[in-house]
This record gives sequence, C-alpha cells and structure tokens, in this order.
Amino acid sequence: MKIDPDAIAALAPDQSSLKAAAGLMKPAKWSGIGSSHDGQFVWGECAGSGANPYRVMADLGDMGSKCTCPSRKFPCKHAIALMWMRADSAAPFPAADIPEWVTDWLGRRRKTGKPADAADGTMAPRKSLDEARQAEPEAAEDPKAAERRAAAAQKRAAETDRAILDALEALEQWVGDQLRLGLSGFVDDAVGRCRRIAARLVDGKAPVLAGRLDELPSRLLALPTGDRVRAAVVELGKLVLLARAYRARPGDAEVRRCIAAAESRDAVLEDPAAPRVMATWEVLGERIETRRDGLVSQTTWLLNLTSNDPRFAVLVDHYPATAGRRLSSFSAGEQFHAEIAFYPARLPMRALLVSRTPMAEGAARLKWPVDESAEPCSVLAAVQRQATEEPWQVETLVLLPAGRLALDGADRLWWRGGDTVLPLAGDPGALARATDLHRAAAIWSAGRLDLLAAETHWGRIGCDG
Repeated sequence: MKIDPDAIAALAPDQSSLKAAAGLMKPAKWSGIGSSHDGQFVWGECAGSGANPYRVMADLGDMGSKCTCPSRKFPCKHAIALMWMRADSAAPFPAADIPEWVTDWLGRRRKTGKPADAADGTMAPRKSLDEARQAEPEAAEDPKAAERRAAAAQKRAAETDRAILDALEALEQWVGDQLRLGLSGFVDDAVGRCRRIAARLVDGKAPVLAGRLDELPSRLLALPTGDRVRAAVVELGKLVLLARAYRARPGDAEVRRCIAAAESRDAVLEDPAAPRVMATWEVLGERIETRRDGLVSQTTWLLNLTSNDPRFAVLVDHYPATAGRRLSSFSAGEQFHAEIAFYPARLPMRALLVSRTPMAEGAARLKWPVDESAEPCSVLAAVQRQATEEPWQVETLVLLPAGRLALDGADRLWWRGGDTVLPLAGDPGALARATDLHRAAAIWSAGRLDLLAAETHWGRIGCDG
C-alpha cells in the first residue's frame, strides 16, 4: 500500500515531532519490523531508553497508530517514524502474520477518517517532511556565554565530586561504627541503620549506592540465621572497597556507575570503548522488584549461545511504580539474534539492546554452549575472577557444568558437580530436583547459588520455583 508523505506531515502534531521522527529513521534502532500480507498494517519495535523497546503499530488505511511509549503527543515520534520509513522504503517491511499485540490493538480501536484540515475551514500550519530532514541552522553563539556555561558546568561537576567524596567518607565511618558496635546487633537492626546512611548518601549525590544500602537488609534476612553475620562482613567489606576504588580513580566510569548514575543510552551507543556483540541469545530469566525510592527495577539475563566472550548480558530498566507493570518484551527461554552494546567495564555484563531479529520460523533451538574447560572448578574460578577484577559487585553470573541437586540431613538443597558442592539460595522446583542437569545458569551471591534455568534430557526448564 502506497503512503502519501503529505499525509504523514498532516498527522504530525508539530514540526518538532517530525524532526524527532527523522532522528529515529535508522534501521539499527528498530527490530521486528513487518507488515500484513495486504500491506495495510505495519509494526515494529523501537529501542528506547530502557531494556524494553517501544511497540509501534499503524493502520495505513486510515493512518491510525498506537505506541507503548509514554509520550502525550499523538501520533508520537515513533509512530511517525514507522510510517515514514514505510513511505520512503528506508527499511524492509517483510510480509508476515499480524502479531498478537497488533491484533489486540486492532480489535479495540475505532476507525477514524483520514487526516483533514481544521474543522473551522482554516488551514493548519504547514508541517514539512523536507524541513524535518534538514538540520536547523545553529545560531551564532556568544563566546562569553559559552565560557560562562562551561565554567558553571565545571563548577557543578566539582561540587558533585566533592559531595560524593564526603558521602563516601561518611560511609566508611559508618562501617567502622558497625564493626565497633558488633555485627550481631547490626543484623538485628539492619533496616534502621541502613536507612539512615542511605539518606546521607542520597544527599551526597550517590543515589545508586544509597539504593544498594536500602536493599542490604532484605538480602541478609533472606539468608539462614547462621549465615547473616558472615554475609554482613562480606557486604560491608565490598562497600569499603567500592569507596576506595572511587577515591583512587574518581573518573572511572564503571566505579562511578555503582555509586552515582549509569551513562545514558546514547552515551553508551556513541562510546567507541563500549563493546558490541552480534550473536544469538537466550533469555534465562527476569526479575522485577519495587524499590523503596518508588522505582521498579526490571532485570533481564541473557545467555550468549554463539560465542564465549562475553558469556552473559544483563539488561536493566527502571521506571516509576506509578506507571504500572510494563509488559515484558522477553519471554523465558526465547532465543533471538541481536546486537548488544555493553557498558565499558573490566568484565562487561550490563548492556543495552541495539537491534533484535527473531529466529527464522521453524528454526531449531540452539543448544547451550559446552566448553572443554567447563569443569566444576571453573565455577569457582569465575567467582574468583570477578572478586579480583570487580570485588565490589554483589552478584556473579555463572554457567554450571553437568550436575545434580541433592538434599542434606537438614533438608537444605545443594548443587553437586563432581567433587564440587555448592549451597542453593532457594528451591528451584521439583522438576529441577528430580533430574540430571546437563547445564545450568545461576547467580552466585552471598555464598549461594540462585538457579535461573537449566538444560535437561527433557529440554530446558526454568528454575524460578
């Protein structure tokens, strides 16, 4: 179906929306693009600032559209870009069956007429696609104003650095106080004590570290009583190591990410030092948690099926709890081709989804990788490697070789592979307990394994209990 570019211009709420849409007309920003067999309906997923792309769909018959982004403009820049790409043939739109999420929208929407001029007979302000393609000329800048802005930005950065250093000094003093008062009392009053120092860290421009302190009591209380003091010693030690790493290298992006804030999506995509990996990936699992600061944290773990390094990718998204639960764009066990951009780090793990392509229809599932060196001791080697490179990290993702789960005399679960025996953090479910695990993916944290998924002779199983 042919699209009149003027109709797209008439749809746009303003010229700025057209310009924003022009910036999204890059195939690398899109995945899952397709059209119905008759060409009337088009859809695609556009990468946003979080882990989950926005789902965009349009009915070219009446130029109706829908997008899952939070924009109040209609149509939004994503819908305009999708229709624009179709009009300009800027990306292939392969014919396919209409996805369920598009069908659901089509069933709920009411047909509208094609765009028209204003009801009172006056012509709406002209919005031009050609103008949107052109960059606006930059006005001559006052050199003195630029110097003032640069000086102000430098001053703000220096004040932020000073505030973070002061907050880290307060944190180390606080850790010393907990050791002096006794860790047994700390575990009993962890919520109150951690909340007070977390508030101090927020004031000191260290919100990420504050969130970590807020979550510490729940991590300790999830452990057996006898393990809590030991885990508190380890966690407090990691906090001190992180504080001293920042003092030693305040410009280190990885360390700063653990204390203040992560880089923006655009900054990572434009960073030449950010590794990019094109591979086939499998979704191991997902964790959604509501934090005390009112944000929901959504973490998705991916396994690289076609190369060894990096073995895993972790996608992290945050959104307000008031926005309601988002529909995940991933399902456990799903396999797909994707380009992943990793945040620069000593051991790259946290990442962004750049582009994504579904597996070909009828394609066989790929097996999990098996390395000749995948001995049970390599699990501990992976933990030791992270302890050496990034000793402040709380979690380590590991790929376990063949093993089996077993109960001890106190009904506690253990994973056993060869002569290596490691405790489990929870119950992965009866199916995992009743069969040999050919391979398993797990998170090592606080001296325990939390299984995410495993391959068995029955196929892949989830281990979420």
